[in-house]
Amino acid sequence: MENSRLIQTSHLVFLLLALSVSYVHCQATRVGFYSKTCPRAESIVRSTVQTHFRSNPTVAPGLLRMHFHDCFVQGCDASVLIDGPNTEKTALPNLGLRGYEVIDDAKTQLEAACPGVVSCADILALAARDAVVLTNGPNWLVPTGRRDGRVSLASDTSNLPGFTDSIDVQKQKFSDKGLNAQDLVTLVGGHTIGTSACQFFMYRLYNFTTTGNGADPSINPSFLPQLQALCPQNGDVTRRVGLDTGSETRFDASFFSNLRNGRGVLESDQMLWTDSSTKTLVERFLGVRGLLGLSFNVEFGRSMVKMSNIGVKSSTEGEIRKVCSAIN
Repeated sequence: MENSRLIQTSHLVFLLLALSVSYVHCQATRVGFYSKTCPRAESIVRSTVQTHFRSNPTVAPGLLRMHFHDCFVQGCDASVLIDGPNTEKTALPNLGLRGYEVIDDAKTQLEAACPGVVSCADILALAARDAVVLTNGPNWLVPTGRRDGRVSLASDTSNLPGFTDSIDVQKQKFSDKGLNAQDLVTLVGGHTIGTSACQFFMYRLYNFTTTGNGADPSINPSFLPQLQALCPQNGDVTRRVGLDTGSETRFDASFFSNLRNGRGVLESDQMLWTDSSTKTLVERFLGVRGLLGLSFNVEFGRSMVKMSNIGVKSSTEGEIRKVCSAIN
């Protein structure tokens, strides 16, 4: 009897420890982290993003993509912002990132208002949300309290999902970060306000197959000439093309409609429809009859919060940078 009580007690202690560890992990960031130390933190970031957006709307998808690229390498620690010869921002997947000036501007204002308090990682997380809102997308509560990382290596960017990755590879890269297939489909849906340079999908238009016209057969035949006109075989490979044709400046679910209609621009995007394991999730966002529907706006906010907590640094691992482009 005594042994039984000891076993039950030990199990209870183990359960409480497990719960406390989980609680501590979840409390690494929290909504309103700066409510006392820098009450205007979120409003400063918001107004800064609005100012830059008014003069250059392309900063919106730029900031969203930058936050994504930051979180998938070294966690959400603003390591993508660090300057240097071999830092993350010098790696091929990050060469097209835009919006650094927005983060720098917000940081300058925050340092004036609350010196040494607000991290660059939090600025980036808040700016991504504010950018989505400005494109008629959803609003969500952003937990804050991240610290900035001290390591930024171009070689670590292999963790980033690539435009030729199969669905299995994409799933694995997301799973490695604690994200599931629904998060994958939801977050890729952020391409509703994204653009891509021709160089990342031209091979689908001319050199994909050795038969016929050489185009990727998953491209809608009526859409192919449109893409070829935008990206001629000997044209400017840096020209940018909307990833959500017909709605590239507005945050909405039409991106998924385009996938259903064979009008996905990136191969990795179109695979979400051609692969049966993710097609059902796309259909749920489209409200296909007989399936439990998903609200893109609601799920996007949830997945963004989940992603924004990847690899959050503790006080011993990180710092609050004075300047976002350099470690202290």
